[in-house]
Amino acid sequence: MLTHFQFKPLFENKNIPGWNFSFYYKKQRYSGIYHQTGKIEWTVNTPEQDDIETLTSQIHELMLYHVYE
Repeated sequence: MLTHFQFKPLFENKNIPGWNFSFYYKKQRYSGIYHQTGKIEWTVNTPEQDDIETLTSQIHELMLYHVYE
């Protein structure tokens, strides 16, 4: 389970989609960019291949809840 999830707009104009996000998973900090298309671009510490699918799913759910609701 990821913890301490945070996000902020990528651009000053908040109408332009794109967000920076960060979180902790297995005592490791990860961060990336969440694009409007749902694509995730990892910027700090790419997760292990086995964890990417699970983390991607959780990030999508969190972004849908916080940004699009």
